[in-house]
Amino acid sequence: MLLSEATNPGGAFNLVPWIVFFPVIGLLVNLVAGKRMGEKFIGTVASLASGLAFAVSVALFFALQANHGHKEIFHLLDWINIGALNIGWDFRIDTLSVTMMLVVSGIGTLIHIYAAGYMHYDVRYKEDPASYVRFFIYLNLFIAMMMILVSGDNYLMLFVGWEGVGLCSFLLIGFWFNRSPDGTFGTGNSYAAKKAFIANRVGDFGFLMAIFTTFWVTHSLQFDEVFHHLDSGEVPAWAIWAIAMFMLLGVTGKSAQIPLYVWLPDAMAGPTPVSALIHAATMVTAGVYLITRSAPIFSAGEGVHNVVAWVGAGTALFAATIAVGQYDIKKVLAYSTVSQLGFMVAAVGMGAYAAGMFHLVTHAFFKALLFLGSGSVILAVERGHHPIGEDAHGDHHDEHHGHDDHGHAFDPQDMRNMGGLRKRIPWTFWTYIMGTLALAGVPIWAGFFSKDEILADALHFNIGIYIVLSIAAFFTAFYMGRQVWLVFFGEPRSHGAEAAKESPRTVLIPLVILAILSTLGGFMNFPEVHQFGHWLEYTLGHFYHPTEFNANVALGSTAFGLAALFISWLVYGQNPRQTAKEKDPLEKAFPGIFAGMNAKWWIDEIYEDLIIRPYQKLAAWLADVLDWRFWHDWFHERVIRDGFFGLTRFLAHPVDLGVIDGIANGLARVTQGGATALSIFQTGFVRNYALWVFVGVVSILGYLIFR
Repeated sequence: MLLSEATNPGGAFNLVPWIVFFPVIGLLVNLVAGKRMGEKFIGTVASLASGLAFAVSVALFFALQANHGHKEIFHLLDWINIGALNIGWDFRIDTLSVTMMLVVSGIGTLIHIYAAGYMHYDVRYKEDPASYVRFFIYLNLFIAMMMILVSGDNYLMLFVGWEGVGLCSFLLIGFWFNRSPDGTFGTGNSYAAKKAFIANRVGDFGFLMAIFTTFWVTHSLQFDEVFHHLDSGEVPAWAIWAIAMFMLLGVTGKSAQIPLYVWLPDAMAGPTPVSALIHAATMVTAGVYLITRSAPIFSAGEGVHNVVAWVGAGTALFAATIAVGQYDIKKVLAYSTVSQLGFMVAAVGMGAYAAGMFHLVTHAFFKALLFLGSGSVILAVERGHHPIGEDAHGDHHDEHHGHDDHGHAFDPQDMRNMGGLRKRIPWTFWTYIMGTLALAGVPIWAGFFSKDEILADALHFNIGIYIVLSIAAFFTAFYMGRQVWLVFFGEPRSHGAEAAKESPRTVLIPLVILAILSTLGGFMNFPEVHQFGHWLEYTLGHFYHPTEFNANVALGSTAFGLAALFISWLVYGQNPRQTAKEKDPLEKAFPGIFAGMNAKWWIDEIYEDLIIRPYQKLAAWLADVLDWRFWHDWFHERVIRDGFFGLTRFLAHPVDLGVIDGIANGLARVTQGGATALSIFQTGFVRNYALWVFVGVVSILGYLIFR
């Protein structure tokens, strides 16, 4: 859209800049006054900033409904105006962007409220209470950047938010940058943040190349103009393929798909609210949003849908197998997120954009619930293992801080250190069960409706993708059942589990709200009604195709899910493990396979051997041999230094002393000789001077006469 064409729609739509302004104001207030005002002030300001952004999103939702879903563009300011490139800082208000605004700000606000209680303990366990304000500044910045990403009316504004959430993820994953994931002092968290940053830079290169190619062939970056060029047939097939594949590379980075998914499990290094924010509502959903927003591009390329769908399906199954073999409660959920993102990418890859977005929304509900629930579990175990503050009254277990009963480092995230927690933390247990049933796809929970839509579309699109996704769904129900039996059932396997304490209300209230959403959220797109799908149809247009309810798919997926939960009970629930050191039943039955799943199929090691170590060796060679030995020692010292010295010696001796001084000395000698010759006429006697005057006069007269 040209700058002159952008108009402000008026009414509630004029509030749209505040979805960014409110979080920015919140972080600025905490930046200036947070340290002086205390934790309650910090948490309230940050939560209120996100909550106000949610209120604006709700207002935009109702305004858009009253407007019959017609998109509006709010022009805030002129941004770039160079030749044919005219880009404004324009907010796009349509059903797709408002859906994302509601998810980001709504779930984000609940996470802020949760974090206000959770971080009170976390900063004290990490012995750094002053970092409380820093955490909420980063959290508000994350919301602001994500809002820019989902509300921009052009790819360049979207890219600003895209890079912004990448920066925020780096800051928050490495929030405890001086510690390792096990809580000890070290650089492990910093390494995890760097890993996320680098993996995303690879993906961002792809997105940048997509932007460059798009502008090259369409001379625009505004969505409607780009899509108009596609509809008119002006864009060659090779360019469509290039743009789609470059975007897919960006998606594999931001939404953690094969091959760039490796950063997301390590994102667990950040505090649990960060895990929930990244995994549920913000950063990782950006790739799914990008493909949905770019539906005309991905639908225009012959065969593009197949590539994207297979990348998503492969990721869904691969990550689900890894989740089965993990012991860290958050790592299980991390690989679950990678797997569920695979479902979403497969859906939008198949052209089932509404189904993919529906699963994005329901996943935000139950995955936020599960991550925040896992944080409540971790907090409960840690408070039981090492009471602090109000928990420490009458308790004398401080000597165990950081270690188990055998003197080893105690890990409150290790499910082997848990057990029997349903009795100690009942609110956390029951809300966690709601999230588990939703993720496992059990009727009537939200995940059942959204996941079955994707499976039904896969059955019509490609039977192979349907089979792969169905197997992934089976593994999903199994590893969630395994987690529940290990964490909440049996007898406590550590002092921390035995003395676990329920979380404060600021932690529990968001869990209850998310449990309700995880239970009832699926009804927003009830089969044969498709309220959510028709809502997105205003934006997707003819790219929206309602998914017909398939009873066979629904019954089959339900049977698979329930069977997986039952098998998990047979393996883990019927005979719960008694000690933390006891071998996993799967490890006993299938040692080789379980070792592979536990080791994440050695993908990190493969990356280490094929990419990281060769890169480090190349970097070492470039630094030592090329830079130091060749460039510094030889070129700088031999060529530049010695060459300079040789040239100066040449200029000093043969040229300066020999030629320059020789000329100057020769002139001096000639002058001296001339002066010596003339000195014979300088006698000092007047008679001699008179004689020479007489001789001169005679000579002149003689010359004049004889001429």
